[in-house]
Amino acid sequence: MTMPCGVGLDSEAAVETELASLRNRVKELEAENAKLLSQVSSCQCQQMEVKHDVPVLDSGSLVRRSRRGRKRADKSIPTHLISKRYVALKIMYFGKRFYGFSAEAQMEPSIESEIFKALERTRLLVGDKKDSNYSRCGRTDKGVSSTGQVIALFLRSRLKTPSLDSEAHANEKINGRPEYDYVRVLNRALPDDIRVLGWSPVPVDFHARFSCSAREYKYFFWRQNLNLSAMDIAGKKFIGEHDFRNFCKMDVANVHCYTRRVTFFEVSPCQNSHEGDQLCTFTMRGSAFLWHQIRAMVAVLFMIGQGVESVDVIDTLLDTKKTPRKPQYLLASEIPLVLRTCEFENVNFICSSGAAESLKSHFKKESLTYQLESVIFQEALRNCLPIGNDQISFNSEEKKKKSAIHVPLLSRPTEPSYEERSAKLKPREQETCPV
Repeated sequence: MTMPCGVGLDSEAAVETELASLRNRVKELEAENAKLLSQVSSCQCQQMEVKHDVPVLDSGSLVRRSRRGRKRADKSIPTHLISKRYVALKIMYFGKRFYGFSAEAQMEPSIESEIFKALERTRLLVGDKKDSNYSRCGRTDKGVSSTGQVIALFLRSRLKTPSLDSEAHANEKINGRPEYDYVRVLNRALPDDIRVLGWSPVPVDFHARFSCSAREYKYFFWRQNLNLSAMDIAGKKFIGEHDFRNFCKMDVANVHCYTRRVTFFEVSPCQNSHEGDQLCTFTMRGSAFLWHQIRAMVAVLFMIGQGVESVDVIDTLLDTKKTPRKPQYLLASEIPLVLRTCEFENVNFICSSGAAESLKSHFKKESLTYQLESVIFQEALRNCLPIGNDQISFNSEEKKKKSAIHVPLLSRPTEPSYEERSAKLKPREQETCPV
């Protein structure tokens, strides 16, 4: 049975009309859905500020919450709905009790792990560390301190839309409210030997390590009988671009160029003194430094200051063609070494007046605490049993023997050269290379 031609045409026209009507309805529903999503997003952002920002970030004391409750609250707000901005933080830390700055060595405590604990506790961290575009300027070793370390990462912000201008809204009020006082908030959650000194908005392509134009280190020491003039002359030889492979710990697997530029060196006395002994400091500045470079340089300078090595030994060690293998010698102690500052172009750190006053008060308190500890050791020194005449003569003989034992650097056993280390590394790489 066949359907009449007119009826078939009418049916097709009806179907097309119905499809067109459905398409229009879909478009209307999509527009309405987009409008509702926008309203929901705005509502959630407002709820986030009311529920999370005010009690945790703006109150006089941090609210302690259980870990389970914190995770549940964070999951209720998608991270893409939380306003954030890219920020550089200037960090101070006293490194004696830490296993270095980096948390990657799996040794705790580290400065980095303490900083991220504070970021999570204050809810300034949005998402995980890997989502924060995190970078650090220097990776200081165990025991090393800093008064100017710099890190960069995304932090929670009152900005509704991130600005491309890194200086925008640094000091201005946002929607009638100031930006979060990152310094004050974080310092309340950090241990006493770590402090944030300032913050600065930075562009998203900023990198705390690769954007750094210069780093300055200080190494403190007691003058005793050291020849400061000889050490200053020797230290000036480091200035310029040199191959420092004989003044570092070589990491052949990751570092293939050991040329670095030192732009400044100075030996100078400090204002502090103790029982007639003057506190002094080496100041060194350069674009970048190798692993243990500063401590190796200081170790050789001390030998020169003691008169057991010549000033010219610096030239010999910097000539890697003449001296391809590093002589074996101990590094200087890590405790007196301080990463003083990291320099960047167009990065101006700021700190609110209230946070600055709290920092000054904190540092004064900590300084007095350490001075009290020093007094206790001085009291113990005074209470030591007197040394007999026979013991005095024995100690003087021992000192003479030790000074006579010194082996010149250029006569000591040497470590493998860079080329020898690389040759040993290549067969291992071939063995582990998948076929």
